Amino acid sequence: MDASVLIIEDDQDIADLIAMYLKDEGIRSDIALTAEAGLELSAASAYDLVVLDLNLPRMDGYEFLQTFRRMTDTPVVIVSSRDADEDMILGLGLGADDFVNKPFSPRVLTARIRAHLRRSHTPAMDQNREVIQFGDISMDLGALIVERRGEPLAMPTKELELLAYFVRNRGVALKTEQIYKDVWGNMYGDYTTVAVHVQRLRKRIEPDPAQPCFIKTIYGIGYRFEIPTEASACPERGRAS
Repeated sequence: MDASVLIIEDDQDIADLIAMYLKDEGIRSDIALTAEAGLELSAASAYDLVVLDLNLPRMDGYEFLQTFRRMTDTPVVIVSSRDADEDMILGLGLGADDFVNKPFSPRVLTARIRAHLRRSHTPAMDQNREVIQFGDISMDLGALIVERRGEPLAMPTKELELLAYFVRNRGVALKTEQIYKDVWGNMYGDYTTVAVHVQRLRKRIEPDPAQPCFIKTIYGIGYRFEIPTEASACPERGRAS
């Protein structure tokens, strides 16, 4: 696979192990032992994915992620010994695309990295090209381009994939575990990942995230994406949005 990955990990042995497994898959990688070094490398080179540890000296992984997300929507996979739900929720909320707990299986981590790279490299021409309008948002399902009133709306890759999944399945009641399987490519996992990404997505596309009119919660089941009719159109987006 022709791709390059930036590994930000202060444990040289772990970083070397990840790099070795990626090399076996034909994936190039660079290693940064600090978040500051990672920011310098990412500013100098365009990487296809970042593997990020949270427990870093000086600037930690959360701070790196906040800064990095202002620069690019490149996929980020957190690999951390922090295994509390709050750490995962915060990491995903700040823009990470995946969260892997330490200790981890190098083969499983490599497979998940490969899956993220494959999704982010899918040519737009292979997708069903269709532009869907909802409220002041439009989405080109083929190119995975989202616009608000004609202006591009930048989103991390995973949010784009989730929104496209919802739009393609509009009007259908979707179980949380099915969403996780179809979008994240896993049969089993922490389904709170879906809720975190839905929350982030609502903040981007809903006029009022507290009272969503597109992504509806179906309690005890999951979610349903709706495009309101003219008679029940969403309220206009407030100035704060």
